[in-house]
Amino acid sequence: MESPPDSPIAQSAQAVPDKAYLPGQPKSLEGIAIRSFCLGIALALSVVAVALTLAYTSSPLWRLPFFIGTLSTFHFLEFWTTAKHNTPVAHIGSFLLTANWPAYAIAHMAASLECLLTKVLFPNRSWAPLYSGHIILLLGFLMVFSGQFARSAAMIQAGQSFNHTVQHRKKDSHNLVTTGLYSLMRHPAYFGFFYWGIGTQMVLGNPFCFIAYTIVLWQFFSGRVRHEEALLVRFFGDDYINYKRRVGTLIPFVGS
Repeated sequence: MESPPDSPIAQSAQAVPDKAYLPGQPKSLEGIAIRSFCLGIALALSVVAVALTLAYTSSPLWRLPFFIGTLSTFHFLEFWTTAKHNTPVAHIGSFLLTANWPAYAIAHMAASLECLLTKVLFPNRSWAPLYSGHIILLLGFLMVFSGQFARSAAMIQAGQSFNHTVQHRKKDSHNLVTTGLYSLMRHPAYFGFFYWGIGTQMVLGNPFCFIAYTIVLWQFFSGRVRHEEALLVRFFGDDYINYKRRVGTLIPFVGS
């Protein structure tokens, strides 16, 4: 039985959604669905590729689909944590797929290319010093998974006080979070990404990109923390100054 055309149910069904949610807009539901689907497919194919490579070959090329899988997981979680815990600011850009474009894409393409070339041209050669390849691999896994956990957990704990872009004005919802992970380190989301990024290169076995990622990430977060903390002091005054004295960043020489 259809509702009368003037009933609240019919009017609600005919209501036009906010423009921001229409295709091509910042919060396009179509765009969010497509990106989530593609990331899910990429993760699923990566898992299958890693499993098949390990099961039927002795090739070290399983590392490449593992890297793609970690990227897919990272970008999905960036959007999911924002959508769930800081809903008002969630939009297509929250996936961070085009963040710092094109430098971000170039960095991951370089890492993939280094892994592919070294594993194809020198499949039996170890680049790790003193036969420490297995230790570096395990340490890389630890850094990837713990880094991802720290970043996602930090975003969840901060809620609406976390934003992907540095805020130059203090919002009413912006609170100084000093509990949970924030009681152990300042900027745990930055800590997580820093070690996650370095860890991916250790798993890939990329000596050149390992050095490049470490330098670039350190420079990026060193400058960002310096800029952001000047704003946080302005927002929270002595409360942030005292917090900064008590708690470090756990990223070497950043924010000290």
